[in-house]
Amino acid sequence: MDLDFTDRNVLVVGGSSGIGLACAQAFAARGASVAVTGTRANKAAYGEGAGALEPFAFSTLNVATPGAVVAWVPPFDALDVVILSQGAVQYRRQEFQAEAFRQVVEVNLNSLMACAQKLAPALETRSGSLIVISSVGGLRAARGNPAYSASKAGAIHLTRTLGDAWAERGIRVNGIAPGLIATKMTEVTTSDPVRLNERLKGIPLNRLGRPEEIAGVALFLASPLAAYIVGETIVVDGGRTLS
Repeated sequence: MDLDFTDRNVLVVGGSSGIGLACAQAFAARGASVAVTGTRANKAAYGEGAGALEPFAFSTLNVATPGAVVAWVPPFDALDVVILSQGAVQYRRQEFQAEAFRQVVEVNLNSLMACAQKLAPALETRSGSLIVISSVGGLRAARGNPAYSASKAGAIHLTRTLGDAWAERGIRVNGIAPGLIATKMTEVTTSDPVRLNERLKGIPLNRLGRPEEIAGVALFLASPLAAYIVGETIVVDGGRTLS
């Protein structure tokens, strides 16, 4: 089966909730050995969310901390799939301040390259697939979030650049640009009926996306079905960026 990941090693950076967790669950359901990272000390520290993490190996990694990626010891020596799902945003126009801008870019862009470099040898061992989760915010202006928008645009182009550079190593690099997905990060919008209704007007499907719908695209990109796709970022936004 093209979507059978039995005996495959999968690592999701930023896999403790939202899109990352949905990806971890999707690969595990198809036979993979899955590890996730999160910023807390252990699974129990996630309280009510700890149960969802139980099937996975867990390691603590806060990509916003200088030197953390270099010091981190990945859970697998050989990897078939890596999903970089870490992300940060600061609302209320905080990103116009220099320190907030730097913090968001550190997580959304700089840490992608740090993780990619760290994990490339393990991916090369298995001719693996690297999947970068960016955002449609990298394709259009996000008026109040210059750091988020700029860093996600950088993530999309980093995907293209690494795809070109690492294909000869047998590593396929691709990405996914989600639209408005129901996660903790988007609660500032989804919990406000007026704001949510206004945003839905711009989505042809007239609904929020679900994390598992992003996970489905990740399964495809990591599978033999996508064996000839390199450096692409698939937009998954219900049609939001069509106009």
